[in-house]
Amino acid sequence: MTKPRVLISDAMSSHAVTIFEDRGVEVVQSSKLSEAELFEAIGDFDGLAIRSSTKVTEQLLEHAANLKVVGRAGIGVDNVDVPACTRRGIVVMNTPLGNAITTAEHAMGMMLALARHIPQANTSTRGGKWEKSKFMGVELTGKLLGLIGAGNIGSIVASKAIGYGLKVQAYDPFLTDERAAKLGVKKVDLETLLSSSDIISLHVPKTPETSNIISASALNKMKAGSMLINCARGGLVDELALLAALQSGHLRGAALDVYEVEPARENPLFELDNVICTPHLGASTIEAQEKVAIQVAEQISEFLLTGAVNNAINAPSISAEEAQLLRPYLQLAQCLGSFVGQLTHDPIKTLTVTYGGEANYLNVSPLTIQVAQSILEHHSSYVNSVNAREVARDRNIDVIEAHNEGRDEYPCRITVAIETESKSRSICGTLIQNRPRVIDVRGIPLESKLGEHMLYITNRDKPGVIGDIGTSTAERGINIANMHLGRDTQNGNAVVLIEVDESLDKDDLEHLRSRPNITNVQYLHFPALL
Repeated sequence: MTKPRVLISDAMSSHAVTIFEDRGVEVVQSSKLSEAELFEAIGDFDGLAIRSSTKVTEQLLEHAANLKVVGRAGIGVDNVDVPACTRRGIVVMNTPLGNAITTAEHAMGMMLALARHIPQANTSTRGGKWEKSKFMGVELTGKLLGLIGAGNIGSIVASKAIGYGLKVQAYDPFLTDERAAKLGVKKVDLETLLSSSDIISLHVPKTPETSNIISASALNKMKAGSMLINCARGGLVDELALLAALQSGHLRGAALDVYEVEPARENPLFELDNVICTPHLGASTIEAQEKVAIQVAEQISEFLLTGAVNNAINAPSISAEEAQLLRPYLQLAQCLGSFVGQLTHDPIKTLTVTYGGEANYLNVSPLTIQVAQSILEHHSSYVNSVNAREVARDRNIDVIEAHNEGRDEYPCRITVAIETESKSRSICGTLIQNRPRVIDVRGIPLESKLGEHMLYITNRDKPGVIGDIGTSTAERGINIANMHLGRDTQNGNAVVLIEVDESLDKDDLEHLRSRPNITNVQYLHFPALL
């Protein structure tokens, strides 16, 4: 039997090579391949192990005829075209917990360095100066730290910060009162966190909801003299707005490990004395790199040798036999979960997934996991098919599977319902010719496919609303591909699902929300799900 072959294309601990060889996997390590050389070589390999340098693009995949798995030694997969891998049946794995402590420690180090001007004072002293008064710092003890994101890394930062004597508050849409109490933090809304925190540290993934979460408006709301730390993801902070806030003196300082464009070789923020910058070092410790290298080697080996799927971004943990049967149902579960996840911004108390028709006879556990994962991944950077239930449990979300054995007009039905502290929400879907379809939203029947770019609109059922939507979108240059309508009663509540050709910006959405009888407008993104 031919040994599976794996290419390690980035610098990685030698322990990864040892694990591959010990497991009977042929491995080649070459971290200095040019793009052209990588394109030429990749066709000979079953697996690809990477860190952050290698870019797994659709162009690379066109040369990867034998590639079955991509393993990222780390959390983020920004350098991997996951939808393209999914379309080609390539499993994408990461190592979600291997560098959590390291990243949290880096954030704490940045906090200390920022408070005491350590890098600037070091440079000054080495230059023969003795500028004690210039580098007057502030104590951390007693200060109020605001965490935007209280997941795995954020919770570790909270623990360490409390040990330093800081008071900690957190904004996280999925943070429940029970979880906040366990962490020893105060749960607050974003407005309160911005206006009252002495230090703000970011610990969220970059999603459409969190992109530029620290905008010009948010910076203006921050407490005068406060400090900002970002060791999470580039693109969470409007860098030009941050530049203005620092130059004006509104903020005391900022510490950045990530940037909108990386490698960040030029950036106007680098010119400011009250900014500390590091080159994306959050996961750069010997211990973390050892952990993630070992984990990715073990995961890729197990997948290639046994078919076991662990820590997959784009595939649940299921056997090879079940995969073929469940594939369209998993796609439906992913669509429904993503739909709910993009609409939900409050802590979820209960998630109930109810199966009807043919779905009753399936192994539904992977489907429930897929729903939970697709909801949670809009609020967490480390959730996947393996740890989705654990993440839900950590957030005190009660995940329930239920079955409805009554007769139905559709051959199968999956219903996703959530309860939050303030509201409930439900959505139903089915398969038509093995393609996902939404058939009920909030108890309102309608039948709609999901495209990559969707508008979800709720409105009062009044004459002229649909015409107004068409006119308003046309005014903004938005082309409608499909439109599906539903209502509960005449003159009651109505729902519109619209497929459009491209994404909408905030101004487009606000324009639509301002129209008469429109109660809500949300842009939903379903990249390559269908």
